Amino acid sequence: MSSHYVPNTKTPTIVFETSGQATRHLALMIESLIRQNNSASRPTVLGLPTGSTPVGLYRELIRLRQEAGLDFSRVITFNLDEYFPMPKDDPHSYNRWMHETFFNHVNIPPQNIHIPDGTIPPDQIDDYCQAYEQLIRRAGGIDLQILGIGRTGHIGFNEPGSTRASRTRRVTLDPVTRRDAASGFYGEENVPHQAVTMGVGTILDARKIVIMAFGEHKANTVKKAVEGEVTEAVAASFLQNHPDSTFLLDSAAAGQLTAVQTPWVIGPVDWTDAKIRQAVIWLSLQVKKGLLKLDDDDFREHHLYELLREHGPAEKLGQRVFADRMSTIVHSPAGDAANGRQKILVFSPHPDDDVISMGGTLIRLVEQGHEVHIAYMTSGNIAVFDHDAERYVDYATAFNRLFGIDEAKSATLRDGITRFLKTKTIRQPDSDALLKVKGLIREAEARAAALACGIPPEQLVFMDLRFYRTGTIAKAPIHPQDIDDIARLLGSLQPAQIYVAGEMSDPHGTHRTCAEAIYSAVRRVRSVGQQFQVWLYRGAWEEFEPHELERVVPLSPDQLERKKQAIFRHQSQKDRAMFPGGSDRREFWQRAEDRNLDTARVYDQLGLPEFYALEGFVQWREE
Repeated sequence: MSSHYVPNTKTPTIVFETSGQATRHLALMIESLIRQNNSASRPTVLGLPTGSTPVGLYRELIRLRQEAGLDFSRVITFNLDEYFPMPKDDPHSYNRWMHETFFNHVNIPPQNIHIPDGTIPPDQIDDYCQAYEQLIRRAGGIDLQILGIGRTGHIGFNEPGSTRASRTRRVTLDPVTRRDAASGFYGEENVPHQAVTMGVGTILDARKIVIMAFGEHKANTVKKAVEGEVTEAVAASFLQNHPDSTFLLDSAAAGQLTAVQTPWVIGPVDWTDAKIRQAVIWLSLQVKKGLLKLDDDDFREHHLYELLREHGPAEKLGQRVFADRMSTIVHSPAGDAANGRQKILVFSPHPDDDVISMGGTLIRLVEQGHEVHIAYMTSGNIAVFDHDAERYVDYATAFNRLFGIDEAKSATLRDGITRFLKTKTIRQPDSDALLKVKGLIREAEARAAALACGIPPEQLVFMDLRFYRTGTIAKAPIHPQDIDDIARLLGSLQPAQIYVAGEMSDPHGTHRTCAEAIYSAVRRVRSVGQQFQVWLYRGAWEEFEPHELERVVPLSPDQLERKKQAIFRHQSQKDRAMFPGGSDRREFWQRAEDRNLDTARVYDQLGLPEFYALEGFVQWREE
């Protein structure tokens, strides 16, 4: 799908198939602006954001500097915000992050770089903020302001309640914003309560504004910002009144826009098979009738007269979609093993994604006689709490002492880790030894969970991909050797099917990075003749939309219970089991169970056969 403007939005909105396409588009805009101003000997003043959203943009700008000679020597930058208080050299400082991520790799003069200072004494902060505003004015104002958007709709740290006229100031962070930042700070309690941010008025003074939003977790907020009313409750909605502002979205972030979710409400629709399926399923759930019970009036009364006229009557449309959804129900996802035992390879980005997201299908595949292998792509070590690591080190030391195994060496290792933990500061990354212990904990739990599904240890691969080995939340780009390792595994195992986590919320998160690496490897091995099916499962929290599902695997009560028992083996993750942002603190097994029960409930509401639980999949097809 090529990029396109979305109708029915109050702020111009362009949707791209992927976040990478969107960031390349913006990078080319910035390149054009800089080159144009450089040729006229004028500075280019940029307003810059931080966070995971702009990482791809900064990498693309660095590439343009290194490969296309883009000259940043006349660029002046003003960053949006900084936590307060926050030392500049702190691992969580936006000052440090910007230099490590971008400024150290391009030729912007240091005197041209402006980032809010998180070390200003509290009694001087008001004067400092006024001076920051004055610096922007002296630079001639911001030519292009780049933004991300938070789940509360904030731009910068302008939380709900920020006024249109607000300027650079110290603010108190919304609890949702602090929860969203919790993983990066190793716990919500460590996230600062305040920040220094440009105001809404400061942002709107920019001559041009581009705001990026990627991933389905941003979809609801994007809808409010571009289709809702202008309100202080959603600071990004103020962009509706700016003369030159644009939203750049990937397809996931656009998922709840009216033109995407219910396009028939706003105008004519090209009635493809996919659109017909989407509309009829939506109608069935809207009027609470099964697919085979829909009548012509249901279509007429819900903006679907054209669909009825072109492809009706209602009975025909209901039967068409009913048959289509029936075909998605697959009891034997790899076929009957009596006709040939299949090798199945499941890629799990973290050591628990496999059982949380498709544990029931794993159990079913094993029960049906197939050979299931799991490749754990990263160690997942940063998700283990310090107290759990210390407990396991104490256990290992006592175990070795009990059986006379390297007692002195293990005690020395334990003492070193204990000393590190006693002196470790709140935001300090783990030592190499501690990371290895945490990785070992997660590996042991993965083995136990796989065994609960009937998969023996010899059919597990722990890949420990290089991009993940930063020891912090922020990850490196995918490493070429990571793709080599995946391609080598595909070549040696020769699977008939592979399963991939299709969760794409975070543009630079582990799931997305792993998926893109797998796709690259799949293209490589397919180019030399290796063929297999590629099925996507969703991440830990949400299922694919009903009209998107291409395969659902029924689970019995016993199979769902065994899946939950496998999830229980990931004991170190128990306290981390919450919905992103902390809004739902149910444990992983509860979220997984509810999700599988809900999918079965939707199929039942559509008038399809009733099952206890369903796991859903979508087939990946190479573009």
